[in-house]
Amino acid sequence: MKRTIAYFILLVTILACSSDFTESPAVGALSDQSLKNETGVNLLLTGAYSAIDGVRNNGFGEGWATSGDNWIMDVLADDAHKGSTDGDQPELYNIETMNWSSGSSYFLGKWGVIFAGVNRANAVIALINTIEEGDFSAQLAEARFLRGHYNFELQKMWGNVPYISEENYAATEFNQPNPGPIWDQIEADFQYAIDNLPTAQSLVGKPTAWAAKAFLGKAHLHQSEWDTAFTLLNDVVVNGPYDLLPDFVDNFRLAGDNSVESIFAIQFTTDDGQSYNANVQGALNFPNPGPFGSCCGFYQPTQDLLNAFKTDGTGLPLLDTYNDSDVNSDFAIDSSAPFTPFAGPLDPRADYTVGRRGIDYNGYGEHVGNDWIRAEYSDISGSYLPKKNVYWSGETANQATGGWGQQLSGVNYHIMRFADVLLMAAEAAVEKSSPDLALALTYVNRVRDRAKNSNYVQAVDGSGDAANYQIEPYTAFGDVASARAAVRFERRLELGMEGHRLFDLRRWGNFVEVMTEYATNEGRTITPFGQEVGTYEEKHYRFPIPVNAIDLSGGILTQNPGY
Repeated sequence: MKRTIAYFILLVTILACSSDFTESPAVGALSDQSLKNETGVNLLLTGAYSAIDGVRNNGFGEGWATSGDNWIMDVLADDAHKGSTDGDQPELYNIETMNWSSGSSYFLGKWGVIFAGVNRANAVIALINTIEEGDFSAQLAEARFLRGHYNFELQKMWGNVPYISEENYAATEFNQPNPGPIWDQIEADFQYAIDNLPTAQSLVGKPTAWAAKAFLGKAHLHQSEWDTAFTLLNDVVVNGPYDLLPDFVDNFRLAGDNSVESIFAIQFTTDDGQSYNANVQGALNFPNPGPFGSCCGFYQPTQDLLNAFKTDGTGLPLLDTYNDSDVNSDFAIDSSAPFTPFAGPLDPRADYTVGRRGIDYNGYGEHVGNDWIRAEYSDISGSYLPKKNVYWSGETANQATGGWGQQLSGVNYHIMRFADVLLMAAEAAVEKSSPDLALALTYVNRVRDRAKNSNYVQAVDGSGDAANYQIEPYTAFGDVASARAAVRFERRLELGMEGHRLFDLRRWGNFVEVMTEYATNEGRTITPFGQEVGTYEEKHYRFPIPVNAIDLSGGILTQNPGY
């Protein structure tokens, strides 16, 4: 599973660029009799898995946009800035400052790599449909799960996307229209996976029936189909094989790989020296220079995100007032100048999510401030560093160095983990036709209690906790409105910098409101950002369909409103 690039060069040769765009078939590949057997099916299936990390060489759009961990999506929300200098990756700068266009290389890159995954899954399904002997139900279920996942990603991002079926693939009819959402097809794939996948897999990284049920529940959640979502997600919580890890931070270290909390993950590794099996598309997102001379200073957490971790002195979050004051920022303060870290109460997850001055940075010692930051004081990205995606000091098995000296992580990325499912189930419990606030409270408090009972970041001088950490469970949800606010806020605290925030804001329908307020607040501490960011509009609930795709379709694809 992890060594797909190294072991399946033959597959890449067969598929070549065929799966890279909606109109490019794998000419002749499926007519090859040598593929009509278990070996051929498994080769193509491995190709469908291999697209999940976003690594590809199809030449469509910006390569850094394709990462399977969706870090770019956090830059489009209020969790992260692009990082680095404003002039490095200028198209990402344009996207963050809301200067979107249908010609963006970033949108094109993401579009191309996800359709590569769709087409590779279709290649498996179409091949199986031509084989008259043998039982390939397990491989078919895996392929349909993967196709469901890829189409789910397209749906979340563009809203109106073409659906490419296995029949379209086999007939090389890739030029399909995009009249609206494709939720029915996504649901059908996940339901087939539920019905045909085993409840456990002997090979790590493969989806199970329980994983498919969680994804189907999430698909209904995104459509505000609360009762159906609740039934599915609650079944996963109550009867599934998952649980929370004892320590929050282990989800972002080797201990969390394929653990009891992992539902479906990108399987990264560096243990065989093959750098392309690590998180290649996340190579920009390490401190520059930071504590170990890495590159390239992208993906910097926002002041807004750090402020969200403040608590009220009783261990509860400041749901409505967290931005009334700021956690002490060292933006535009030289490392040689005095600085006093924030002394107020904080959720302990803050310092496992945001790297800030005066606090240990993933075991590398005290974060020294702006000497570790590539962004200049005139840039829009501030003074914080990411932590969840950066491997820890001493864990050399998770580390690799690429061809130009970039750092690569071998720690898995959780596309979905159990804490996410708990909070989705809690949300559905609040919103369903007969709200169950007591159950929502229980599920939210499971997440908060885990954070409370985890190991906290320690002071570098050995004097105890690195900050004034205070977190407690809620005692009650008074009504639906208060429960809704608490559940939504908890998702940000638990899942910050994991690629989910943009899609949550979109499905809640408050993206424009939240982001407009965010821009004002963020500009208070990072003046350049406040000066450069544009206006958030209704059209930004969907990405523009890449103009290249529209042109190649001969006008069959239609543009999203507003672009």
